[in-house]
Amino acid sequence: MVIQTGTIVSLKSKSGTALNTASALALDRLQALVADGLNAVNQVIIGRMQSPVALIPELAGHLIASGGKRLRPMLTLACADLLGYTGNRHHLLAACVEFIHTATLLHDDVVDGSGLRRGRKTANIIWGNQPTVLVGDFLFSRAFELMVEDGSLKVLKILSRASAIIAQGEVQQLTTAHDLTCTEDRYLEVVTAKTAVLFSAACQIAAVVAERPQFIEECLESYGRNLGIAFQLVDDALDYASDASIMGKDAGDDFREGKLTLPIILAYARGNADERQFWQRTITAMKQTPGDVERAMVLVARSGAITDTLARARHYTNRAKDALSSFSECSAKSVLVDIADFAVSRAF
Repeated sequence: MVIQTGTIVSLKSKSGTALNTASALALDRLQALVADGLNAVNQVIIGRMQSPVALIPELAGHLIASGGKRLRPMLTLACADLLGYTGNRHHLLAACVEFIHTATLLHDDVVDGSGLRRGRKTANIIWGNQPTVLVGDFLFSRAFELMVEDGSLKVLKILSRASAIIAQGEVQQLTTAHDLTCTEDRYLEVVTAKTAVLFSAACQIAAVVAERPQFIEECLESYGRNLGIAFQLVDDALDYASDASIMGKDAGDDFREGKLTLPIILAYARGNADERQFWQRTITAMKQTPGDVERAMVLVARSGAITDTLARARHYTNRAKDALSSFSECSAKSVLVDIADFAVSRAF
């Protein structure tokens, strides 16, 4: 979905190609549910990324308008709808969530040396690393301005804590890179920190602005956290089973960067001596040669790692849906359930 000057355009995949029917329907339903609120959020985003320093809105706008689904802010809006909230505090906070997300993407692309995101050149490739990092810092600052304007210490605590944990997760991912002794538990710690915590915060803050009890906050936090884990698991699986036309990035990017994701962890554990030597050369020693990406994809698929990674994603999807069991049936709940299913269905 691309949102520009207050207009919501058709939902697309990261690369701009149509998603499969089930996935597109889930996103369409979410978009329809929160359309008015999302237009308000978009106006906040457009206004707050402006600066007299021309490079800032230019660089930030490149990523913000590049086709992201706006899933995290839409979750804030949908959870507020689920709770019957009728105010407008969630508009500023949903924009805050999107700024945090965008800032982390800018920083991630620099750290990872990425060249492609959502089918377009990354900001660091176009403008360089230094401007990209600094504009990411600018967006973080804007996010904290929005938190302060909301005036809730609880909201500030949730979102500032999420920002800190995301940074910790990125550092932790660096410590596990190239380390084939990384366990699945450590991998899930990284996934929870760098991805799921912002999903959970985006959902939880809706309960705060709606002034609901702690139990409701915990339900929405659990929904978002498990949804975020499922999303990252699917992304990690697709890196070994997809291509740029679907993922919006080059297939095998995680492999080239030596990232320890679950598909490699499982493939390495299940490999024979020759296969383990391959992973040690290409991931631990980072001595990669032409054809290694293709072989990695074959080994991952043959080991059953993709199938099992997606099975784990379904597990977390089911946990996300279970977290909604205390809420009465309504259109918002139905949409949130569909989005949980979408987390996995986009892989097919």
